[in-house]
Order: sequence, then C-alpha cells, then structure tokens
Amino acid sequence: MPLTSAHTVPAAVLWDMDGTLVDTEPYWMAAEVGLSAEHGGSWDESLAVDLIGMSLEASAAELQRRAGIRGTVDEIVHELMHRVVAQIRADGVPWRPGARELLAAVRAAGVPCALVTMSWRPLTNVVLEAIEPGTFDVVVTGDEVDHGKPHPEPYLRAAAALGVDPADCVAIEDSLPGVASATAAETRVLAVQAKVPLPAAPGRNRLASLEQVDVADLRRIAAGVVYDLLPTG
Repeated sequence: MPLTSAHTVPAAVLWDMDGTLVDTEPYWMAAEVGLSAEHGGSWDESLAVDLIGMSLEASAAELQRRAGIRGTVDEIVHELMHRVVAQIRADGVPWRPGARELLAAVRAAGVPCALVTMSWRPLTNVVLEAIEPGTFDVVVTGDEVDHGKPHPEPYLRAAAALGVDPADCVAIEDSLPGVASATAAETRVLAVQAKVPLPAAPGRNRLASLEQVDVADLRRIAAGVVYDLLPTG
C-alpha cells in the first residue's frame, strides 16, 4: 500500500546522502588520498571530485587504475568505508547547511522520505544512527542495487518501495551522476551545489544551499516550477 495519499505533493522526497544531506565528501577524499599514498600512488582533491556521486565499485576501480591502489574492488571499498566510518564516529555526523532542518520540516508535513545513496549499508547505518528512527520510510544503498548512479535504478527502486510514481517525487542531489540518475528516473530534481559545479540546464532546479528552500518550495518544484538560484555564467 502506498505510504502517501493522492493529495500529497510531492508524493515523496528522495534524498541523496553524501554531499547533500551530510558533508562527508571531504571524509571520502581524505580516505582516498591516504590510501593512495600508502600504495605509493598520487591522488588529490582535484582528482577526487571526479568520483563524487559514482558507485563505490566504480570509484574503487578508478583508484586502481589511476592511483595504483592494489587489492580487489571489494577490498578497496571496505577499506575506504572503514576510514570514513572511523572519522564520522570520531567527529560526528557533519550535516550540510539547512539539510537537517528541511528533512524535519518535510517529515512534519507528512511527506514520505527515502534515502537513496551510493554508500553501502554499513556506512549508511552509521549516519542513520544520528537521525530520529522512522525518518526515512525507505533506504536504498549502493550495495543493494544492480546498477548505481547515474543509472536510474536507485531512484526507481526507492519510488517503487514507497508505492509512488517517480514523476510525482522530488529528488535532492549534489552530483552530476546523481542528477542524471534522478532525471533518468523521471523525478523532479533539486540540485544543490557542493563540491561539484552543476551547470545550468533547461528545467534544472539549482541552489547553493538547502537553507534557500522550504516545504512550500518543494511543493512548487513538484508542480513544475523551476528554481535556479545559481549564476548561469
């Protein structure tokens, strides 16, 4: 049975995690740089931004190829996750500006939420520990899909689990692979710029921060109103 009524707009909000809800991208970058150095390779932030939004398997394969990290893809993913989890446990969950407040407001408005992340379940659970239980009706992680972002499967799976039409949902993303995934799933997409420049495109909603929107704005985006608050040049 759907978790929302026919009168709820949007039918659901589908949240990316790393870089959108929480500012963990610097943690991933530090893990990649550290692991690369231990294997005698060279890696820095300018290279790490290329991996933002990709599946962890694809990111690990790139680190094998471009930074010379030895080991299997699975071993590399688990080592990176171990380092990121350790930093989260040491420093706490680093929320993105406005994210926690908007998430609470969406839930208070009775709009279902799904977390759609390329992080694997063990790391995702560490972040979820800092969030009130039941905040997300559905959680889709990178190790639970056959095709990661930019493929539409993660968002299609989340919408199906919620029992809603993806076209009636708003996805919130910060990366080009994530935006491509949500767009291919035919959701409305709100792109929030973080580490990666998000170029203007017809019909693309773009913001500098989730502090710039509220639930009423998400309802307008779901209805087709375009919010582009970033420079176009």
